[in-house]
Amino acid sequence: MLLGAFLSATGSANAWLVFLCTLVANVGSAMGVYALAWHYGEGFFNTRTGRFLLHPRQLEKINGFYQKWGVPAILVSRFLPAFRAMVPVFAGVTRVPPGRVVLPLAGASALWYGALVYLGGFAGRNWREIVDLFARFSTLLIIIAGVLIAGFLYWWWRSRHQSGQA
Repeated sequence: MLLGAFLSATGSANAWLVFLCTLVANVGSAMGVYALAWHYGEGFFNTRTGRFLLHPRQLEKINGFYQKWGVPAILVSRFLPAFRAMVPVFAGVTRVPPGRVVLPLAGASALWYGALVYLGGFAGRNWREIVDLFARFSTLLIIIAGVLIAGFLYWWWRSRHQSGQA
């Protein structure tokens, strides 16, 4: 995608076509994962492996989180590495209605990939400057993701051991 955007600066590709192909593929695959989680997620999380990954009490908490923060949570988390892939899974498993998933998911993806296509085209014209920007931005996102993953793992461990229940 970035290469296509980069090439659009030289006229070898069309930036809008790169953006639209990426957006359709991203939203389509995420909604495919959502549909699979909707149909098969509950059965999976009732297996021994599924209960190890997420205890039913944890799924209830995720469901409550989506009930309270659904659209904003989906929108914001789609910008965070590691979490962006889990959004459609948990939304499907907890049966968040498709309309509450697809719009924020598509909106976040459009913003994200629109920015990347723009930056890719800019990179084609200003290679050195954009490489420096990505180095700083990626480091910040990795730090944020690391903090969030540590918080999630702490929640996961703690919520499995509440009240002595496993």
